[in-house]
Amino acid sequence: MGMPTSCNPVSGLIPARFGVPILFPDREEMMVKISVLYPHKGGSAFNMNYYLNNHIPMVRQKLGAACKGIAVEQGIAGGAPESQPTYAAMGHLLFDSVESFQAAFVPHAATIMADIPNYSAVQPIVQISEVKLS
Repeated sequence: MGMPTSCNPVSGLIPARFGVPILFPDREEMMVKISVLYPHKGGSAFNMNYYLNNHIPMVRQKLGAACKGIAVEQGIAGGAPESQPTYAAMGHLLFDSVESFQAAFVPHAATIMADIPNYSAVQPIVQISEVKLS
């Protein structure tokens, strides 16, 4: 069973057996992912309800069409049995390029960053990555 093209926002991927996409070796488009990682620290709460219902909609509105997609994850465990997660939460934003991210983010950076204390006492770690397979 192949993957419908309507579910595949990244061109250059083809469906393979069992629905696993395969990357075309000559793919020219680039997609970048901005990952905002909130470390799990004992005693520090993360307000996921606020993050999902207030922060993320505000970020989506501020970044506009430059932001091609958003995903949010909540850490539930670490790799070892019964261990705590490394990150309490992770937010991921997709953009066509680092430049399109910067153009969308910089004008609103102060507003977006000022909202962090409303859901977390921990400062996030930011990672910018090139997506190789999605």
